[in-house]
Amino acid sequence: MAVSNETSELKAGTGAAQAASGAKLSALFAGTMGPLIGLVLLCLALALTTDTFLTVRNILNVLDQVTVLGIMAIGMTLVILIGGIDLSVGSVLALASMVMGYVAYPDYLNLGIPAGIAAALVVAALCGLVSGLLVTVTKLPPFIATLAMMSVARGLANMITDGSQIVGFPDWFTNLSIVRHFGFLSVTVGLMIVLAIVFAIFLNYRATGRSLYAIGGSAEVARLSGIPVKSLTNWVYAICALLAGLAGIVLAARLDSVQPSSGVGYELDTIAAVVIGGASLSGGIGSIGGTAIGVLIIGVLRNGLNLLGVSPFIQQVVIGVVIALAVATDTWRRRRQ
Repeated sequence: MAVSNETSELKAGTGAAQAASGAKLSALFAGTMGPLIGLVLLCLALALTTDTFLTVRNILNVLDQVTVLGIMAIGMTLVILIGGIDLSVGSVLALASMVMGYVAYPDYLNLGIPAGIAAALVVAALCGLVSGLLVTVTKLPPFIATLAMMSVARGLANMITDGSQIVGFPDWFTNLSIVRHFGFLSVTVGLMIVLAIVFAIFLNYRATGRSLYAIGGSAEVARLSGIPVKSLTNWVYAICALLAGLAGIVLAARLDSVQPSSGVGYELDTIAAVVIGGASLSGGIGSIGGTAIGVLIIGVLRNGLNLLGVSPFIQQVVIGVVIALAVATDTWRRRRQ
């Protein structure tokens, strides 16, 4: 009888562990079923309408094209989870890339690419921290705070070289986005994948990551529960801007140049990717897995429309319709709940 009881307890414990593991796995991809189905249907439609979409070369091109957007969208996911918004990421991207070029390029400070990257990331993080402080200390709405930072960062990006672009970086730097290791994976794409995995684990398996969902659900309840809402908000905006700066470095490697006009409109694509991936603009709902699917939907849609020879102006209309449908779906879902 004792052995039977022990066996039952062992099975119960194993079952509970498996259930907990399954719950964590489902949380990792929570709310992604709709976007995933949309992505699959989109891929099927493009596969039937063009012969080149499902080729290995084209799929690798799509991954290369979404790298910058993917890195930025990871940071935007954190901001939207806490119920915020960041309109400055495109301008911060431009500022960070210009700082890197100014510090690294021989015609300016000539301190080398590593020093330029470090300076760019510091400047980007400081921009995000200022945005966070404007939200938490001065109580400005996130929309206004980051709109102000968008203007400031873009102005600073133009002031660095008086509006001129910087062209030509060492081959080893540009090769980060060109050379495919193992035949398919560039360093920049690998960086995006690693960041997605790290932040997905952080949000789902760390107490601080779960706290972001609590802040998005209700900042006041989170504060009363002992969560340092202001501190985490500052960190979230700093990390979002830091990733935007990193995306600017990746873009510089892809284009072999930096210019103060880089990143115009990127903030809209970034927000769109997160929302299409199932995140709620009200906060508290979203996942890195969903954001990754949203990024791929935008990348695949643009790639497919290019293959079909669709005008860039019509592409803007299509992307706008997709964004409107995604937000409408989110609103409908929240009303049902």
